[in-house]
Amino acid sequence: MSVRRLLTAAAAALLVGFGPATPAAAHVLAQPASAYGWTPERIWGSAAALLALVGVVIGGLALARSAGRIGNGDGGRGAIVALVAGLIAVVNGGLVVVTADGGLGTGNGIAGGYLALALGMIAMVLGGLARARSRRTG
Repeated sequence: MSVRRLLTAAAAALLVGFGPATPAAAHVLAQPASAYGWTPERIWGSAAALLALVGVVIGGLALARSAGRIGNGDGGRGAIVALVAGLIAVVNGGLVVVTADGGLGTGNGIAGGYLALALGMIAMVLGGLARARSRRTG
């Protein structure tokens, strides 16, 4: 299996897994958080940040592919995966930040939320650039 297909399959699994989990995670937020260990909010923020990181990697690979630096394709599918992963990460990161009761170190996952916002936006920019370049050259 090629690296591209493996990354695409991993991104698709994350997208399918985290999309429906958002309402369930919002229900868990009503419980009091402990500042030590893995709280549900920290897991949610970390998962959104991880999804955003995957989107950045896939977006970077799609941009390199659309520029003709690696592989044979135009990077169109990878660009779409990066756009969708970035969008989901930004939405979930925003929800984590908005629902957080305190700052850093309170167990509310706000660090992961901010990281998901930043990396999700980068993933969307990389995906958009790769998509525009693949349309021009294809």
